[in-house]
Amino acid sequence: MRIAVGSDDPAPLVEQLIAWLCEHGHEVVRVGDGALWPEVGRRVAEAVAHGRADRGVVCCWTGTGVAIAANKVGDVRAALCTDAETARGARRWNDANVLALSLRLTSAAIGVEILEAFLDTEPDPAEQATIAQVQP
Repeated sequence: MRIAVGSDDPAPLVEQLIAWLCEHGHEVVRVGDGALWPEVGRRVAEAVAHGRADRGVVCCWTGTGVAIAANKVGDVRAALCTDAETARGARRWNDANVLALSLRLTSAAIGVEILEAFLDTEPDPAEQATIAQVQP
């Protein structure tokens, strides 16, 4: 799977997530690294929306800013997740295609758990009509 990854600040979490993705056979597309959080969120979201990536991961200090910015791009559903179960739910019930993480709160171990849950969970087909209600 091709994953777009971006962060407004260089951080060990981001490097560890990228290493994990590569170790597990994913192609990583680094997008917007070091740009301001609105630009990072937009660029990663555009990579997903335009098919240059299958899913995206965005990071900033709280994760909130990049999630808001990513959600401004059509066909993107970014979810700020703090644990694996929330990531599974975001995929299953919301078909989230961009994962937002907090650089402040997320340890490497928890980040990998969240990322793995996000990538391994498929949307529930029964939710498609509901998900369609939030499309632009």
